[in-house]
Amino acid sequence: MTSSQMQTMPQEKFLLVAVNLLHAAFVEATRTEAKKLYNDICQGSIVHLTSVTLADDSIARFDVSLAHDEYRGKLNYAAFRASLTNLIGNISKALSEEKELRVFNASNGGSAMIFGITAVTHEDTKPNVMVLAADTGQERGGTTLQLMYLDPEQFVGSNAATDGKS
Repeated sequence: MTSSQMQTMPQEKFLLVAVNLLHAAFVEATRTEAKKLYNDICQGSIVHLTSVTLADDSIARFDVSLAHDEYRGKLNYAAFRASLTNLIGNISKALSEEKELRVFNASNGGSAMIFGITAVTHEDTKPNVMVLAADTGQERGGTTLQLMYLDPEQFVGSNAATDGKS
């Protein structure tokens, strides 16, 4: 999906597509398939998810990656899946309630954006915050759905630090 295609697709529709792709890849897939995908992205790979034919007959490529430098504790598949399930649920709820979406764009004029819906989980009383980002400026002509753990300290005192405990 090129930047121009992304700009013409409403953010709500893009998020719906993204959530459905993540759900299919990690929740509906067999545990073996999902865990293999998790292991690949955990090691820093950008993995192809699927290609989608759009209404104008163009093809949109979707990949997935994981940024977990800010994760507190020992990240494993179960912890990742808990974060992702929470994130998918929170995005789905925001879309169904038609809440206004906060989107943070790259400050350097790049093509990356972070959606302002968080998923907070806890490991040994340490909070972890996952968000979904998207980068449409990929060299391979696609969109990378980047699952990101953010530093939870930046949310201290906000609602995001206490929402979605698991």
